[in-house]
Amino acid sequence: MLAQEIIRKKRDGLPLSSQELSFFVNGIRDNKVSEGQIAALAMAIYFNDMSLDERVALTSAMRDSGTVLRWDDLHLPGPVLDKHSTGGVGDLVSLVLGPLVAACGGYVPMISGRGLGHTGGTLDKLEAVPGYNVTPSDAHFRQLVRDNGIAIIGQTGSLAPADKRFYATRDISATVESIALITASILSKKLACGLDALVMDVKVGSGAFMPSYEDSKALAQSIVDVANGAGTRTHALLTDMNQVLASSAGNAVEIAETVRYLKGEGANARLNEVVMALGSEMLMLGKLAKDDTEARAKLSQALASGAAAERFAKMVSALGGPADFLEKSARYLPKAPLSRAVYAKGEGVVSAMDTRALGLAVVALGGGRRQASDAIDHSVGLTELIGLGQSTEQPLAVVHGRSEAALDAAEAAVQSAVTLGQYQATPVVYEVVR
Repeated sequence: MLAQEIIRKKRDGLPLSSQELSFFVNGIRDNKVSEGQIAALAMAIYFNDMSLDERVALTSAMRDSGTVLRWDDLHLPGPVLDKHSTGGVGDLVSLVLGPLVAACGGYVPMISGRGLGHTGGTLDKLEAVPGYNVTPSDAHFRQLVRDNGIAIIGQTGSLAPADKRFYATRDISATVESIALITASILSKKLACGLDALVMDVKVGSGAFMPSYEDSKALAQSIVDVANGAGTRTHALLTDMNQVLASSAGNAVEIAETVRYLKGEGANARLNEVVMALGSEMLMLGKLAKDDTEARAKLSQALASGAAAERFAKMVSALGGPADFLEKSARYLPKAPLSRAVYAKGEGVVSAMDTRALGLAVVALGGGRRQASDAIDHSVGLTELIGLGQSTEQPLAVVHGRSEAALDAAEAAVQSAVTLGQYQATPVVYEVVR
């Protein structure tokens, strides 16, 4: 086969076979296909799209371009489950959901990522914990999943290696927005984890990756169809990102909120609804609960009993963090030297929020990256964030930073991101795609 003939075929709107896609993907991995050829195929796919069979074949080839984890030799007494989000602001769901599902009998080998654009990254948040190692050996990772049911780490170079080069080329060739290619990129890494089932959290709204509800729904449907076509039971939830999901946005501040949630010291209602909805789907897909009622009861019990908190604490300790982190997290988490309550310029009710702008405000404080090489300040961020429908008698947020100038800029960003007026409530979970 010749890479240029595969490109020509897709350029002309013809379907590619699984053999052709495997050949091309392996060429990406082995550097036998040039960056120009990758860009050409990506553009042909962007304009001509892919059928479901092509999407399944591309995803499977990218999954199989590296190591595919296997768990059968560990004889785990429960299903291997995972969840993935398309990214949001104040989205600390993975940090609480993984331990909850583990406490209910699931095994969650969660491979997470870093912040991208205005969205926070689970790995960046965990690295606010002193000593936490996001790159343990494969043997240590497998042992922790077996013994604790949950381990959250970063992607290893052996998982879906073709995706890294493919994505880097898409990023500089204006082809990131292809739903077929987004689907393959997300799923190739997740399915390489050897899952029995997966639940996707696809965000909708002003802080979402996709620009419209219709695009978010199309991505959710594509992910469900392709993952099931590739042999992994998968459901997707469309959840609201028209406001910050939790009560905080940043790194250490979100870890602090995670600890409060797991210790039963108060949970943001919207965050809790997303956690429970995703967790319910995971337990039902994993056959750990027969219906939504039973699943939510199990999750609530795992939280109330402290079992989920114990799983989180053991994970932190086993991956190099403090053994007493859960009890003394305030001692260990970095704290910004300055903070300031931000108030609205007028009185009224919050009717809309530019969630993306709030995420970028965290980046500007130093809590995210403008470019890949940037160091992150784990201490900065936003806390006590106001929600839609709430009165401006309370602060819009408390900003945490390192200088008065940084606080000034963050204050202005928060004020301009919030609109006052008539509020019309929207669902937290719009629909479930099965």
